[in-house]
Amino acid sequence: MSKTDLNSLDRRAFLAVAAAGATAAVATPGSAAEPGVSPTAPTAQTLSPEKIDQAWRRAAAKFDAPRAAVLKRARAVAASGPFRADWPSLKTYEPPLWYQDAKFGIFIHWGVYSVPAFGGEWYSRLMYQKGSKEYEHHIATYGPQDRFGYKDFIPQFTAKAHDPAGWAKLFKQAGARYVVPVAEHHDGYAMYDSRLSDWTAVKTGPKRDLIGAFAKAARAEGLHFGLSSHRAEHDWFFDEGRKIPSDVNDPRYLELYGPAQLRLSGKDDADLYGDFTAVSQAWVDDWLARTAELVELYDPELIYFDWWIGKAEFRAALPAMLAQYYNAKAARGRQGVVNYKLGSMPVGAGVLDIERGQAPGIQPTAWQTCTSISDKAWGFIENDTYKSAGQLIHLLVDVVSKNGNLLLNVGPHADGSIPPAARDTLLAMGQWLDLNGEAIYGSRPWRVFGEGPTEIADGSFQETKTKPYTAKDFRFTTRDGRLYALQLNAPEGDQALIASIKPADQVRSVTALSTGRPVAFSQTAEGLRLAVGGQPAGHAAYVYRIELA
Repeated sequence: MSKTDLNSLDRRAFLAVAAAGATAAVATPGSAAEPGVSPTAPTAQTLSPEKIDQAWRRAAAKFDAPRAAVLKRARAVAASGPFRADWPSLKTYEPPLWYQDAKFGIFIHWGVYSVPAFGGEWYSRLMYQKGSKEYEHHIATYGPQDRFGYKDFIPQFTAKAHDPAGWAKLFKQAGARYVVPVAEHHDGYAMYDSRLSDWTAVKTGPKRDLIGAFAKAARAEGLHFGLSSHRAEHDWFFDEGRKIPSDVNDPRYLELYGPAQLRLSGKDDADLYGDFTAVSQAWVDDWLARTAELVELYDPELIYFDWWIGKAEFRAALPAMLAQYYNAKAARGRQGVVNYKLGSMPVGAGVLDIERGQAPGIQPTAWQTCTSISDKAWGFIENDTYKSAGQLIHLLVDVVSKNGNLLLNVGPHADGSIPPAARDTLLAMGQWLDLNGEAIYGSRPWRVFGEGPTEIADGSFQETKTKPYTAKDFRFTTRDGRLYALQLNAPEGDQALIASIKPADQVRSVTALSTGRPVAFSQTAEGLRLAVGGQPAGHAAYVYRIELA
């Protein structure tokens, strides 16, 4: 149900429906509130981190046995393969060829947070944070947080228009070679058939295994299937709810809201050294079990983690998790990929992901950037704006020229349908890749990644600093002994000069890739001069296949 639909309902009728939905939702037993004290009363000042952890452990105690069984199996796998659970062994890992060749994947942020469709996928946290726009919006639209909490959106998350086969077909048409849906975001709601929680898409909301259905459809289309887990951050994600009257404090919902330990972050989110948020060993074990369960249930070819696995308490557990995953893949004669951020793993133990950013030059090993097709959020929100196909093609080309992959996020509506603006952009990218994919898929960097006057801001969260490219900006890739020059804006006039290609390179022929027509050229000390004859066919980036002697 969209925000427009919600606002059109009579307020009292809507709250009555919501209350009925909340009653129907699974309420996990926990410690009872003190006599005479409201179960939704603030607890931030009354509970220690230890008491918070004990209460969460009691709420999740029914899953102790299956959790222990998963961990036992995971330990056995970690100890019985080519990789040991230590960093020297794990640093011998190499990304599989399918991933190095794929270049382009689709990320999918879809969950309960898509129901309010406001602010973004962190609505679940910020709706409890005083002073935030999400907090004010929530009270104005749904009522106070002790009467209508995040759990009350779950009955409305029915996924009635979800078409796994349609998704897979669209993403393949877009030119993607792999897909990575979020299996669990920071909100703690499992989009899959977890045996370790009652708050899953199988037991509540849609009442079906959304991840399993999409995995089957994606693989039927020949797409490589991965998963994203943001479970680590759930340790503290709902802590703002402890500071106000809210259902986060209600013992009945501790299994959904998690420990909600008070966040004691560093100077920013990247400062994990300065982050003193409490993390118990029980929570780390639960994270390990959830990850191992995903591997057992869905055999993903890629696992993406957000930044908080770099917290010290998780770092101690990471080698066991990686050994279990890599060895499980090896037992099937395959290799897996683990994406990590911000130095949370040693270089070489996985594949670095730079969120909303780019690398400064050619990287010695495969890497990845992730960004969203929309500008304001990863999950769907009303009134978002969307990047053009040209912008994203330029990003893809730059990343590939530096030995990287692009993981492009799409945020579906709560009902599972893809926003039309996102669909249009994806199809336009697919059309470009149909003509020019030879220069992208299976390619490797040349001796230089490119040339031109436009400077790129490297690092995470720098994408808004990128300036428009000019006709003098080129990127280079190689494949099967051929060189590809990708011009990032339409040629000015009927000539184009590529300074990086010298006479010693001995060019034999040049072909416009999108048309297959030969391009006249000459080589001088200035570089390779192309007679492009004005505006070439295509858009966004113009690709020249160059045969060298």
